[in-house]
Amino acid sequence: MSLPLVANAQATGQTTTQSDAKTIWEKFKGSWNQTKGAVKEQWGKLTDDDLFAIEGRRDQLVGKIQARYGITKEEAEAQVGTWEQRRFRDM
Repeated sequence: MSLPLVANAQATGQTTTQSDAKTIWEKFKGSWNQTKGAVKEQWGKLTDDDLFAIEGRRDQLVGKIQARYGITKEEAEAQVGTWEQRRFRDM
């Protein structure tokens, strides 16, 4: 099975602190309509219903990725962490 992100946050040396993640997700939540396009691009198996249910909440995104891709919570967390770093850098 091919996963959307090959490298995880630890492998790339990138880490997201809890405070960083909160700040990032406050920004994402405020612009969820734009952000969900990037989420869908990264994790194409997520449905529009999934994106509606997530509503900019990180924990919901992790859970939906875990379910759709059949991966562990830790793997989903790592993928989201790496994605956060990339998105935050682009903001």
